[in-house]
Amino acid sequence: LSDFKGYENWQVVAVSQTEGALKVIVANPKMIEAYRSGVPHNGKKFPDGSKIAKIEWNPKTDAEAPFPAMVPDTLKGVGFIEKNSKRFADSGGWGYAQFKYDTASDALKPDGSGTKCGFACHSKVAEKDYMFTAYPKR
Repeated sequence: LSDFKGYENWQVVAVSQTEGALKVIVANPKMIEAYRSGVPHNGKKFPDGSKIAKIEWNPKTDAEAPFPAMVPDTLKGVGFIEKNSKRFADSGGWGYAQFKYDTASDALKPDGSGTKCGFACHSKVAEKDYMFTAYPKR
């Protein structure tokens, strides 16, 4: 986690929702700069030092909103991805780590899936430098 210190303050790339989670994808300044320059849709790759985090919450209905809205409830987990072409040469230059939130200890703990699990999933989008999340117009 120390390689990702301060991720809570990184800029939002995008949000998503699945049946069981609300997610926000945030990125460090180096990755945000690359996204803004058109990476990966311009055919270029993210530079080494790019980092992204996926923060997931269990969803709940906002009881106070005047319209139907799902909002974050309890923290579910956090995933991290880092671009380092030398260190992670066998996985497209990306390293992956996934942590589950443990309510009893109020801490993030490795989920045990290892780095190969992230690469296997992200290989589906190898042509986009292994990133599912696009940087939408703002």
